[in-house]
Amino acid sequence: MTMEQREAVCERAIYMSNLPVSFSSPTRAAKLLIPDVFNYSLAGLCIFLNLFQFFILPLYLLPKSIWWGVSLIPIACLNNPFWALLHEAIHDLFNSSGRINLAFGRLLSIFFGSPFHVLRLTHLSHHKFNRSPMERGTEIYDPAKASRAKASFRYFFYIFCGLYLLEVASTFIFFLPSNIFRKMRQRLLDQGNIQEKWLAKKFMDDQIVRQVRADGMAICLIFVLSAFCFGTHWRLFISLLMVRTFLISFLDNVYHYRTPVQVTVSGHNLFLPRMFSRLVLHFNLHRVHHANPAVPWIKLPDFFAQQSETFDRGFFSAALDQLSGPIALSDAALPAAIGSNARRKTLSEPTSIPDNVKEW
Repeated sequence: MTMEQREAVCERAIYMSNLPVSFSSPTRAAKLLIPDVFNYSLAGLCIFLNLFQFFILPLYLLPKSIWWGVSLIPIACLNNPFWALLHEAIHDLFNSSGRINLAFGRLLSIFFGSPFHVLRLTHLSHHKFNRSPMERGTEIYDPAKASRAKASFRYFFYIFCGLYLLEVASTFIFFLPSNIFRKMRQRLLDQGNIQEKWLAKKFMDDQIVRQVRADGMAICLIFVLSAFCFGTHWRLFISLLMVRTFLISFLDNVYHYRTPVQVTVSGHNLFLPRMFSRLVLHFNLHRVHHANPAVPWIKLPDFFAQQSETFDRGFFSAALDQLSGPIALSDAALPAAIGSNARRKTLSEPTSIPDNVKEW
């Protein structure tokens, strides 16, 4: 079988695994239960906290006392809940109105540091190609193409800071001269893999490109003005960006580390106490989310119970497990089963969880 034939088969398999659910399914019904008011409140809180840390703190509070800088610690802990709310907008689940969803998605993404359409399309491509040959996983490497040392450098750079830096840096591609931008896009269409071609086609839309550029200019304006406001306290500004970079990069990878390859709808369900699970908008129920991407965060625990899901392990132990490093392709986990239940099965058995936790 030629490379083109293999890619065609792979593309067909990915397409079949991502067919939309029926409008009459429970998933469609769950989408109608988007917690609009709660999401508005969370968005208002996130916007206020970003305005506070970027402008109010350096302009009004730090001149009075450097100890006000301690307030950045609890705000830093909310970076991942902030991403989780933005993630709802990416899946059109922030609000039942498409226009409101887009408006808040773009506003939140500006404070996050990367244009909404960049985050949205790259994330949706992750759902479409997750653990496929095009996106095997951050930790998977081919020993025939790279040494473990090289793979380790690339892997640890990515999980410590690379993911967020890539999301931010990708903005600048859209400000290249038009002829260069068009050539890069056409090269991906002509020579890229299936995932790259899919993304290139999406960015053929001139309206999307214009919105990305507008968001990019707003991001640059906010972050440059904030740096100016911090002035002599610039170390605090750099620190808050470094913490965001680390937390977003490190905790984004935790849900897929060691999950089986060749299963696009896969991820770990990681145990967190109920309060912390709600704080991250049940993002820890990640396999449930990948199997039901049209379900709002507030309904994920119901689907967890209805689909008889289990926790694979604890959230924090899974986070630390990432430090084990990259995994050779020959050692990567393969699907435990092929069929209707392949979406939920993995090679590893769920970690033993107390009965009261299983009922959660």
